Amino acid sequence: MEPAQSHSFSRQVSLCMTMQSIIHCGPISRASISKQTGLSKQTVSELVRILEEEGWVSETGRTSGHVGRTATTYELIPDSAFMAAVDLGGTKLRVAIVDLAGSIVAEVVAPTHPDGGRAVAVQIGELVEAAVMQGNVDRTRVRQTVVGCPGVPDQATGYVRFAPNIAGIDSFDFRGAVSKETGTQVMLENDVNLAVLGEQWLGAGRGIDHLAFIALGTGIGAGLIVNGNLLRGASGAAGELGYLPFGADPFEAESLRVGAFERVTATQSIRSAYQSATGRAIEVPAIFSAAAEGDAAAQVVLDGVARQLARAVATLGAVIAPEVVILGGSIGARPEIIAATEAELARCFPFPIRVVPSLLGNHAALSGAVAIGLTELHTALFAQSAPGAVVTLPAPKPGLIPRAAE
Repeated sequence: MEPAQSHSFSRQVSLCMTMQSIIHCGPISRASISKQTGLSKQTVSELVRILEEEGWVSETGRTSGHVGRTATTYELIPDSAFMAAVDLGGTKLRVAIVDLAGSIVAEVVAPTHPDGGRAVAVQIGELVEAAVMQGNVDRTRVRQTVVGCPGVPDQATGYVRFAPNIAGIDSFDFRGAVSKETGTQVMLENDVNLAVLGEQWLGAGRGIDHLAFIALGTGIGAGLIVNGNLLRGASGAAGELGYLPFGADPFEAESLRVGAFERVTATQSIRSAYQSATGRAIEVPAIFSAAAEGDAAAQVVLDGVARQLARAVATLGAVIAPEVVILGGSIGARPEIIAATEAELARCFPFPIRVVPSLLGNHAALSGAVAIGLTELHTALFAQSAPGAVVTLPAPKPGLIPRAAE
């Protein structure tokens, strides 16, 4: 099916308003659409007829009206179009196929291809095909792919900069390569930016216009929402907390490559600090277990991480003053880290900031990909001839995105 068409700008705006009502409030009657939009009942009836003929909406039932009258209700046909949401990490690649109503119909997960670069673009295409088959989806209806990736996507060139965990991704037009492999339009976005959008839509940041999401695991980064809008900055690198100029010496060459702050907070630094203190090389989960069992060295290391994290939260507080900071990632979401960070924050920053765990876990970035992908897809389908018109996201429904942890 092609995007919904109309013969004039005003008719396209009216179509957009009609679809907005159906997407947000369906099943809904034509009379209710007319009341919500201010459009005449005749106009609404004609637009609904067009949308029904083109396969975007369908009758779903009847509702009681005045004096025993009933009215036909309409809602979006979820499988009339789909998008692919991709969460690309240094070790894991997650792909979901999402219908036009925002429900995940299929999801596949695989280790990220170790060769990086173009091999990852090919792998994304293969996993999209696998998810399409798993969900028994009409491949021709998959219209959009949104990829969340580490680093800083260059929207002009399609390259991804500052993503050391995925080799070679910065050496070619990654967006173009993924578009070729999937046969769809592709949007690239930083994975932590997507995570904060996901949490604002469905998770711990619902209804909050000044919000930050800090992901701490193999690396560290933040997604920032200010006045309700995602903050990318002039270079697209807003939120690259790893490069805060404290922790390690910011003028050392390694700090320019990895980031002075990341060098003292992320997975490798925690392992190294514990090994330096004890002579034992163990993984981060084992360090948390050791601290819980009374290992003083492990506790000192984790307390140090929490103190550094509190400094980062205080820095965000001084610059953008978020109401809430959400902590996620394999390290940041640990209850011990959250509690210790809150305690340290109270000692170094005088203004209130709530520090809370992620509610979406490993689906945060995927949820954000769905959020921006659905907005783009709805707008392209139902408002393409009305510049400036946007079909906004519906309020979240229970079970819209799985909240799973691994």
